[in-house]
Amino acid sequence: MTGKTGVLLVNLGTPDAPEPAAVRRYLAEFLSDRMVVDLPPLVWQPILRGAILPFRPRRTAEAYRLIWTEDGSPLAAITRRQRQALQDRLGTDFIVDYAMRYGTPAIAAVLETMVAAGCERILAAPLYPQFSGATTGTAEKALLAAFAAMDSTIPMRILPPYYDDDRYIGALAANLERQLSVLDFEPQRLLLSFHGLPQRTVDRGDPYFAHCSATARLLDKHLSVPTDVAFQSRFGRAKWLEPATAEMLAAYPAMGIRRIAIAAPGFSVDCIETLEELGIRGRETFLGAGGKRFARLDCLNDSPEGTVMLEELVRRELARWAKAE
Repeated sequence: MTGKTGVLLVNLGTPDAPEPAAVRRYLAEFLSDRMVVDLPPLVWQPILRGAILPFRPRRTAEAYRLIWTEDGSPLAAITRRQRQALQDRLGTDFIVDYAMRYGTPAIAAVLETMVAAGCERILAAPLYPQFSGATTGTAEKALLAAFAAMDSTIPMRILPPYYDDDRYIGALAANLERQLSVLDFEPQRLLLSFHGLPQRTVDRGDPYFAHCSATARLLDKHLSVPTDVAFQSRFGRAKWLEPATAEMLAAYPAMGIRRIAIAAPGFSVDCIETLEELGIRGRETFLGAGGKRFARLDCLNDSPEGTVMLEELVRRELARWAKAE
């Protein structure tokens, strides 16, 4: 093989600006995905177009403005840094790029660029450690559809979920312990907050809850602070995975737990769910209920631990691919 190997990092996506119009475009694409909201379109689309998109973008844009940086959306800026850090480690035989499932840069456009740049095979790496149809599943579907539309003859492979991989657990543990060690207080609990999912989705066979539970159980063995598990970002009236993060934060002080740290091991990079929902609103909920000390810990982001883990996962998958050829 004389050409280069492409590695495509795939994350969820983000609005292009912290403005209602940009948020509306993003939410319209995101919430119209049947793998994200599994209600029949005849039922869901009138709700989305009539009750959600006219009002929610303004509130969400205000939340984005609280976390927006000079480099733009934190999720996009950190993913770009991840891409560069992984490129530096993999070297010149590789072309590393990134795409978003929703918004820009789009998966199809980036795949075309990578093929045009001389990639002779592409490993796509969805940045979701735990599998769910609403995250990994829809990313895989979009990748395969974009690749089929290109009518390309080069091979593509997709990195499988790594929720229980020793490399992932080890990287998380080392990264979180490093952050805990520099806090100016000792947390009584480390709350591991995963993104939520409707309970009906799990009841239908989605393995996400089992994957999150496995990650938390394995991670707890390596940490110096007792852990709890909760699920955030509840949306709508349906029953979601429990316990809810906001309810846990509100209940802790009455249990005598007034010093906590919170981490989001299901997120590969910090984003609105970690920075605003946990770091701002979560802090307010906990302190408002009588908590005294609160620390939000960063995701793996482009940390040394996270970058080494990604490199090892990529190289291992490429080695397996080579053996199968």
